[in-house]
Amino acid sequence: MKKKSVVIANRHSTSISLEQEFLNELENIAQQKGISINQLVTEIDSKREQDNLSSAIRIYILQHLKKQNPEE
Repeated sequence: MKKKSVVIANRHSTSISLEQEFLNELENIAQQKGISINQLVTEIDSKREQDNLSSAIRIYILQHLKKQNPEE
């Protein structure tokens, strides 16, 4: 489990705890979208239905991967 500091909406600093594999995938998704990790986390935060931001990020990554491989 790794902790990473992020800034949400350019004003709110917080930390997230994710396994390294999820952090790697979060970085990949941000790169694919041409945005920073902070921007991606802000996007996830604004749409989340979970209380926990780290959980919301994991679910977002899972959904993103499922969209890329719909047959699985």
